[in-house]
Amino acid sequence: MLRVHDFNRSSEFTSVQVRKTVAKPSKLFYTCPDPKTLEASLLTTMERWCGILKVPLHPQSHKFYRVAASLCLSPSSKTLTMPHANAILFNGDRVEGTGNPVIERLSDLQNIADILVSKFGDSTNAWVIEASDFNGPFAIYHDFIPSLNRWGEPKSYTANGFPASVSTLSLLGSCYSEVKKIISRRNQGSPEATISTLGCSTPKTIILGFSKGGTVVNQLVAELGSKDLIAADENPPHSKQAPGVECSKLDEVQFIPNTEQSFLKSITEIHYVDVGLNSHGAYFTDPEVMKRISNSLVQESRGIRFVLHGTPRQWCDSRRVWIRDEKEKMLSLLESEARRSGGRLQVCERFHFADRPADMQMHFEIIEKLDVC
Repeated sequence: MLRVHDFNRSSEFTSVQVRKTVAKPSKLFYTCPDPKTLEASLLTTMERWCGILKVPLHPQSHKFYRVAASLCLSPSSKTLTMPHANAILFNGDRVEGTGNPVIERLSDLQNIADILVSKFGDSTNAWVIEASDFNGPFAIYHDFIPSLNRWGEPKSYTANGFPASVSTLSLLGSCYSEVKKIISRRNQGSPEATISTLGCSTPKTIILGFSKGGTVVNQLVAELGSKDLIAADENPPHSKQAPGVECSKLDEVQFIPNTEQSFLKSITEIHYVDVGLNSHGAYFTDPEVMKRISNSLVQESRGIRFVLHGTPRQWCDSRRVWIRDEKEKMLSLLESEARRSGGRLQVCERFHFADRPADMQMHFEIIEKLDVC
């Protein structure tokens, strides 16, 4: 593995890794070696650009988000290549000082990004987003959810203005702009040696929410079922170009959808990963929104799959019984719409570590044990 470190000239440090990996099926697990180690292997055939970026939501913003990325990279030209999919995970509250090596490892944003690639395949770009604001350990996604209390818990979910979609696209756009600068500096300003996309369609989108990050997923579900999400005559959301094929012009908007409507319609999978709150609202339970999602899938011949992943830590918590109740209600609504949509909407439930007593370790360990098939 070849690892490089660079500095973001906006004064924020950016850890960058250019890693060569052997091309294998989607179950390959990418490891993150020690940053002090510099290795090169003659047996490797693929490369990835990996790093943790600290970027603003937009150029005028004074708040910064930490985003871990693992992106498809051409080994020959050192340019980013078109992925088959973007897997975007919204992270949860901070848990520090546990002394548990499993929790520490699975709290690391870059490790999570690597795990996503191992789950969804080499041709996937993985993004792990951390909230910009925290109240102590509590993550607060102000830009994504209109109405939150001081602990980052939602008072309601409303689709007006598509805040989660707009914020996601803006943030990933900022990330791509920063990656362009880093690659350009590394390639010493070689012309058109960074991101290039002429003639490329947009990849599909996979959404995941871990723990508190599930609130952003709920907001996106509300936007998916919004009355304002009108069917538009747009380019197909899935890439028709073979994954890994390079494109020719510098225009990052094709690596992600360029409107909130096309972003929402590019979503093919939604994963709830051991979500839970100290208040109601961990799962989305509005039946009218679910019906509108189902109807739009049928009308537009699209498909989407919901997967509810959980552990005893959340689903068997006797002090927060509403988590399981909300999960059961959402599951029932989705199963009903799956039948009504003729399979356009699909849903499944995965209960991990069912034979173990609830603890904090399993809450993080589920990230590594996810079954996404």
